[in-house]
Amino acid sequence: MNNVNYLAFAIPAFFIFVFLEYKLAQQKKRSSVFKYESSIANFSVGIAERLLNLFIAASFYQLYEWVYKNYALFNIPNKWYIWIFLLLATDLVWYWYHRLGHEINFLWAAHIVHHQSEEFNLSAAARITTIQAVFRNVFWCVLPFIGFHPDMIIVILLAHGAYSFFTHTQLIGKIGWLEHVFITPSLHGVHHASDEKYLDKNYGDVFVFWDKIFGTFQTEEEPPSYGLTHPIKSYSFLWQHFHYYLEIIEAYRRANGFKEKWIAVFGSPALMDQGIRPELEERYLQRKHDEEKIKFKGYVNFQLILIVAILTLTTMFYESINSLNAIAILVFIMITLINIGALLEQRKWIYYLECFRLISIFAYVFFIFGIFELLIFPVVGLIILERIFALKSLYNKYVLKYKNNND
Repeated sequence: MNNVNYLAFAIPAFFIFVFLEYKLAQQKKRSSVFKYESSIANFSVGIAERLLNLFIAASFYQLYEWVYKNYALFNIPNKWYIWIFLLLATDLVWYWYHRLGHEINFLWAAHIVHHQSEEFNLSAAARITTIQAVFRNVFWCVLPFIGFHPDMIIVILLAHGAYSFFTHTQLIGKIGWLEHVFITPSLHGVHHASDEKYLDKNYGDVFVFWDKIFGTFQTEEEPPSYGLTHPIKSYSFLWQHFHYYLEIIEAYRRANGFKEKWIAVFGSPALMDQGIRPELEERYLQRKHDEEKIKFKGYVNFQLILIVAILTLTTMFYESINSLNAIAILVFIMITLINIGALLEQRKWIYYLECFRLISIFAYVFFIFGIFELLIFPVVGLIILERIFALKSLYNKYVLKYKNNND
């Protein structure tokens, strides 16, 4: 039991809290707070981040330790009152990381995923990408550089992250005098709003001090409209992660001269040509079917439950899992997340992804048992079944919405 990572229990705890919020929303007759497709997309982003972070989280601590041992300005002791200063310092670093993440294009490309959800609920808190986590941890290096011990930093970051999770809800209104001290759900909802008066406000994660000091504080007045000012037209897992990088590349390609190219990468997102996204969406056929409902939710739900269970067990026993099995789990979950996104989008090519995933599972199992050369039999068997039963047509008919879907 010494190798068990008890942080794994945070994964089912997250889903329990989301479920409780959903039931409370129903009780308050506010079911519109949740939308199935958006919630599934939110979960997908969070699952990918948690999974990928398993492979790199240890390096974050090693980085803090290296900075602390070699460059710490002060030897700060582990005293009870120091934890207060560490919390304040952590929130200040977060404020500037967060603010720059909204003001610099290549940082916004990582952070934009967090703001894509047009529903503001606890599931939206999961929308953190591994790329964003990497950038964020570079900023956290300020803390060991000052002289805070890495062990203290890890603890405070866990508490800091736990607090911010509970600020992603509409079901808690304004909380009296606390609105003047802490970032509350109401204040963080303002940050997630796309209304002009609410843009680029309330960057703090725990305290409102920094927003008031640096002029970015805004209370909630009119009910916010959540999401991006120019919403993306896709639930695709891949598109949500990488569309803004493609926009930067396209803006850079179109730019004339060094200054314009610099602005494309390091300039403000407000200066981005707003015509680029619709062109790329048209080019790559990214569009939601808002008026349609997913035909086979049970299949989506099954896949989601399966990979959440695998992720929880992998997190719990990660130290005991060899590299081959860890990579196999990574590949399976990432393919499944792409599969789920394609199902939400009703993409016809998903059938081929399903076949690839199935063959990959056979390949892995056969390799483990030393009979990889027998992989030819399930491959040939699948081809024969396709020829006899027209599996692709059956899949499109019973899993996808349209028999003649040209996507």
